Amino acid sequence: MRKLVLSAAVSLDGFIAGPDGEIDWILMDPDIDFGELIGRFDALLVGRKSWEEQQNYGGGMFNGLDAWVISRTLAEDEGRGCKVSPDLAATVAELKASGGRDIWLFGGGDLFRSAFDLALVDEVQVAVIPVLLGGGLPLLPSGKRGPSLTLLRSRVFGKTGTVLLDYEVKR
Repeated sequence: MRKLVLSAAVSLDGFIAGPDGEIDWILMDPDIDFGELIGRFDALLVGRKSWEEQQNYGGGMFNGLDAWVISRTLAEDEGRGCKVSPDLAATVAELKASGGRDIWLFGGGDLFRSAFDLALVDEVQVAVIPVLLGGGLPLLPSGKRGPSLTLLRSRVFGKTGTVLLDYEVKR
């Protein structure tokens, strides 16, 4: 069965975006095979705010993926090439039941919080970037304690000091 995988870049102090939503601090290590990382997925879930932010960058990151915007405020015809769903749990259940590769839980923090609270996430993959932002959008906004995790793999990329960590969510 397909897995829902939270995959994100995070600062050393736990933020996925800076105080003003900036992501320019994310280092692109030349030794990271982004094609391999993204090739694991054929579907993507993104929250409305992150989706809107991607539209400012041309939305190109979603090309080739079956992309869903999880939003209670967007109409179904406003997705600009992405499907729109107000129901995270039903969308994940439908995607997990269908065939295909894993599902990328792309962003943002509120969507992550909701997915964890609903016990939908199967794996967590974070690329820890060696920068201290001091504030911004946390990987997991305040709420109840998240699940316990078991380390599956780790890799250190020496050119930038980025550490890629893969965890399985304990049930």
